Amino acid sequence: MTTALITGATAGIGAAFARRLAADGHDLVLVARDEKRLHEHATELHDRHRVEAEVLRADLSREEGIAAVEARLSDRKRPVDLLVNNAGFGNKGRFLEVSVADELTMLRVHCEAVLRLTMAAAGGMRERRRGGVVNVASVAAFVPRGTYGASKAWVVQFTQGAARDLAGSGVRLMALCPGFVRTEFHQRAGMGTENIPGWMWLDADRLVDAALKDLARGKSLSIPDPRYKALTGLSKLVPRGALGRVSSTTGRKYGPS
Repeated sequence: MTTALITGATAGIGAAFARRLAADGHDLVLVARDEKRLHEHATELHDRHRVEAEVLRADLSREEGIAAVEARLSDRKRPVDLLVNNAGFGNKGRFLEVSVADELTMLRVHCEAVLRLTMAAAGGMRERRRGGVVNVASVAAFVPRGTYGASKAWVVQFTQGAARDLAGSGVRLMALCPGFVRTEFHQRAGMGTENIPGWMWLDADRLVDAALKDLARGKSLSIPDPRYKALTGLSKLVPRGALGRVSSTTGRKYGPS
């Protein structure tokens, strides 16, 4: 039986990945900061799907948290076949309205942790000549808007570059770029969502279904909805200066409040 490790596994997209993979018969390693929620989620998935659901409490904004997950991924006696780097968050406020400490924390979670955990997992996967890594980014990666978008752009570029380097090794890497998803993300960041049109919202379970299909097809980039595929396609045709102005206006309208 294969094993999947999911960071940010107790809510939102991470929880949707856990539900789907458990239903498909995968054992799980669930990673998050809230130990109580981790155990509740693990028990529910074990009881419902009869899979093993291991719990690993780790804060990926701290060195010891990243190191603990690295160690689990590097354990050759308990191999992980699929890594889902989903942990992440948003900061409320424009540039210079957010403290440098909070910006650096975001870069550690979105970039440093993704780099280190991907490397820890991919080494063993390459030895076994099979495995997959899904790094959750965002459609914000394709527009010039703040540290969040910049960090997600790094995730996309890093993942696609690593995927090319590992081509033919049996290891698949894919950056997943969702748009607005109905999760706890915006509430935790203190962001208002009342002005976001209904058509822009995605369902987490459907998103995961589309993402896993794209991974099976060998895609290195997944934008799992026709609406957002169209929007990201249009973003490539708009001059960067104009795109930045549109992004800033849209961010004020649909972003933090």
